[in-house]
Amino acid sequence: MGRAVMVGRGPTGAGVLVLSILIILTTESCRAQKGDGCGPSVLGPSSGTLSSLGYPGTYPNNTVCEWEISVPRGNRIHFRFAELDIENSDCQVNYLRLYNGIGPERSEIVKYCGLGLKVKELIESTGNQVTVQFMSGTHHTGRGFYLSYSTTEHSDLITCLDKGTDFPQAEFSKYCPAGCLTSTEEISGTIPNGYRESSPLCVAAVHAGVVSNAVGGRISVVSSKGIPHYEGTLANNVTSTGGTLSNSLFTFRTNGCYGTLGLESGGVADTQLSASSVWEWNKFGQHSEWVPSGARLKKTGLPWAPSQSDQQQWLQIDLKREKRITGITTTGSTLREYQYYVSAYRVLYSNDGQQWYIYRETNSTQDKIFQGNNNYLHEVRNNFIPPMEARFVRINPTLWHQRIALKLELLGCQIPAARRKTVPKPRTINPSRHTPPPPGTKRPPHLGQTTHTPDIRNTTMPPHTNKDVALAAVLVPVLVMVLTALILTVVCAWHWRNRKKSSEGTYDLPHWDRTDWWKSMKQLLPSKMVETEDSVRYSSSEVGRITGRGAVPRLHAEPAEYAQPLVSGVTTLGPRSTFKPDEGPDPGYSDPDLYDAPISPDVYHAYAEPLPASGSEYATPIVVDMGCHPSGGSALNQPTNVCSFMGAGAASLLTRTDSGQSGRSAYDTPKNATGQVTPTEDLTYQVPQSCTQKPT
Repeated sequence: MGRAVMVGRGPTGAGVLVLSILIILTTESCRAQKGDGCGPSVLGPSSGTLSSLGYPGTYPNNTVCEWEISVPRGNRIHFRFAELDIENSDCQVNYLRLYNGIGPERSEIVKYCGLGLKVKELIESTGNQVTVQFMSGTHHTGRGFYLSYSTTEHSDLITCLDKGTDFPQAEFSKYCPAGCLTSTEEISGTIPNGYRESSPLCVAAVHAGVVSNAVGGRISVVSSKGIPHYEGTLANNVTSTGGTLSNSLFTFRTNGCYGTLGLESGGVADTQLSASSVWEWNKFGQHSEWVPSGARLKKTGLPWAPSQSDQQQWLQIDLKREKRITGITTTGSTLREYQYYVSAYRVLYSNDGQQWYIYRETNSTQDKIFQGNNNYLHEVRNNFIPPMEARFVRINPTLWHQRIALKLELLGCQIPAARRKTVPKPRTINPSRHTPPPPGTKRPPHLGQTTHTPDIRNTTMPPHTNKDVALAAVLVPVLVMVLTALILTVVCAWHWRNRKKSSEGTYDLPHWDRTDWWKSMKQLLPSKMVETEDSVRYSSSEVGRITGRGAVPRLHAEPAEYAQPLVSGVTTLGPRSTFKPDEGPDPGYSDPDLYDAPISPDVYHAYAEPLPASGSEYATPIVVDMGCHPSGGSALNQPTNVCSFMGAGAASLLTRTDSGQSGRSAYDTPKNATGQVTPTEDLTYQVPQSCTQKPT
């Protein structure tokens, strides 16, 4: 019978024990290797990994190796190459050859040689047996080869060198072969945070406890955004290194049975912990006991330690009921002054506390030796693939540093009640009777009470966005849009209301026309702008108080028949103007000032009177000279102008509108014989006096 050596990877440069497991062949599937050129290889029952001696370095000269692979009848085998780098292009001395069958009747499938070959397709056999032959002669370069195989039912087989970056999908499923710990590639990260995208998928899957290195298996990968830092840990004989920020990471989808079983949280009572012996000592009057209750992971204080350090010692946990146990995490003393730890151990399990079985991997007749800690402080995790289903668990140290000292936590979950009642528990491993404990070993107490079962959660999956977050992602933009529309509606309504208020009094003076600032600025504006701004306006309230002679209509009743407000500086009129065209100022008359005076309720303003039917077609305009410049046609040719304001009677507000008078009349109020304004007692308005010229 042949054999294949499975090599486990311990911590790099630590010089700690590297475990090896012999896979004893069964009659149903034969896997063997022979020759002096065989590299690290694992030939599993349905998948495996092969490599040349010295890989990834140069293979030695003049060597040969043959691997004979058999899988269960009715299956075929296919191969996928991770690397193929063999010197000698003519394939006479250095080559790799695959055969259908084993022995003299085998037939060649394919033969490879050459440096840096890329073989992307799967190489498939015609039967359930294949021989792989590697020959090397004298050469100078070449790394050899590294390949994986599985039965053809796993069409999505990948190699041990395929990384997360090789698959751009957010979620995907692949099949990992057995023996990927023969790879020298490093991984970065751990569960539950995830692994850096540059890590080999299958090596990370072994580290995470998703698949077994001895058997391989299917993985479901989920990619997500990277994290700033990746933690380095030791788990399942694989050491991951720390890493910095990366663009993405990946983790694995599992069945969720990786919760803690109550040692750390206190769900397991002190009475449920027992041991083969306890270390007690007195030093300087101080008594110390390293009792089993101190074996709780992350608990401060002394751990459990036996009175003697030998392979007959054990620590036992009673879970009170049968549970599915998927893993274990251990640490040393965690005390700087006592740097003790267990570096290798076996795991035993039982359902009644009497008949014990040592844990073994699938298709193996050898006890599984788990790699423990390599220092007294850091945690190390090992997973059970397949999981155990038991009530009692014992840890039996086989190797330790200085002396045995242990803290631990079990991982797993409850067994579904339906399965417990309807389906008998299958034996997934070959049991072997454990050596009875020494006579002085305490038996575990059988207690009837049960303990609280901790919540079991899947810690290997990244957090998924729940429905509430997705709903919030939809509602937030909608609420923002509704709030924006509401604000715009309020602003528009406020603006429309202000415009409506400002349009109620058409004849009201604008705000800026009432300020001293605007009066001073009008002196600097062009005359055309002054024309439009310096008109006398009447407010609707003032017009309502004006009383006229007879049945004179209000200004707003017939706006077309009323004279327009006083206009200054008008030289030409539009065709529809009611003012008489300007024919030049009368000598000796100066323009009145345009400032208004309060209107008495019993006086009708002269310029708001409708034109008589027999009168002149145009009203006489009042021309205002803002600068008080001398009139060009003045009979008093004097150089100095003086503008002044004085009181005027109400009679001065009435126009001498005479149809027979010349259109050159420039006075806006009746004058006496001397040319002065006739004063009245009910002085109401202050009318600007004309600019007079003083003789020099």
